[in-house]
Amino acid sequence: MDLFSHSWLPFLYLYGVGGIFFALGLFIIRRSGSLNLTKPRHSKWLKVLYFGFVWYLMIHGVFTYLALG
Repeated sequence: MDLFSHSWLPFLYLYGVGGIFFALGLFIIRRSGSLNLTKPRHSKWLKVLYFGFVWYLMIHGVFTYLALG
């Protein structure tokens, strides 16, 4: 197996498919009225969720890159 299919392909799948489910979940929360962005606490937690997703994506990507480097 080459490095791409062994390391980067699962990474892309994890954050690609996971990102779709993450976005779908946020869409459902918004459409159901559970998320009210006029409330400061709700907008803060939305930012925390986005930051957390991007943070783990970056940390995972950096350590995968370093492990393969």
